[in-house]
Amino acid sequence: MIDFAKFQHGDETQRLETAKAILKGFQTAGFIYLKNMPIPRETREHVFATSAKLFELPVEEKLSYAWTSPQANRGYSAPGREKVSLLTDADEIEKVRASVPDIKESFEIGRDNEADHPNRWPNEEGDIVGFKATMLDFFDQCKAAHVEVMRAIAVGMGLNSTFFDNYVDDGDNTLRLLHYPAVDREVFKTNPGQVRAGEHSDYGSITLLFQDSRGGLQVKSPNGHFVDAAPIEDTCVVNAGDLLARWSNDTIKSTIHRVVEPPHGDREVYPPRYSIA
Repeated sequence: MIDFAKFQHGDETQRLETAKAILKGFQTAGFIYLKNMPIPRETREHVFATSAKLFELPVEEKLSYAWTSPQANRGYSAPGREKVSLLTDADEIEKVRASVPDIKESFEIGRDNEADHPNRWPNEEGDIVGFKATMLDFFDQCKAAHVEVMRAIAVGMGLNSTFFDNYVDDGDNTLRLLHYPAVDREVFKTNPGQVRAGEHSDYGSITLLFQDSRGGLQVKSPNGHFVDAAPIEDTCVVNAGDLLARWSNDTIKSTIHRVVEPPHGDREVYPPRYSIA
């Protein structure tokens, strides 16, 4: 757990100590929690509420702005369409997708000024009026936070704070709204290997993950065991991706993670889970 305000607003000693703590977290676990991120709670709550309203729309309507291609990576992806996996053989992936599909749906948004790959915006009627403005504003706030975290990594490495700026300033990011629908506990009992999202590493520089209180995110620790990345209020989970590992000559870890059956207690039906990456 790292207080990001000390990097953004602290004195030189606090900035350096915070930057080194961030770098160490990425070098050891690959995952960190940041608190006091420069995105207000009210903004995050509004974005989560707007995301939930999108996923409540009829399936036919959501499919009308469906995800089309990996080159664009924009639009709606229905449950069962995507199977997150470390497998590389297409036939093997299809077998897994058919037997234990990931229990989730998503909506991808990219930068809005890319002419060849326009975003797939829903029709703004009823509860989702203002959806586009809300998501573009949040996209910009996350882009700014991304730049700042990369600056902290640079300082931690002993580089100029702006070293990575020219590599991330175009905003070639994906804002990913995720919904894991309510599911019977029995589904996990009868389908060994069933998960809400399979094991994977992320392919970019870093991922900023905002999650609700439901739980289920797990991170593969250095000893090979999966540990819970339990939700902590008013924090952002940040993990390094494959690109940042490459940029750091693999001194930074792009850690495997997944979303599994959540802590259940006596529940027979797991409530829906929402997250935003």
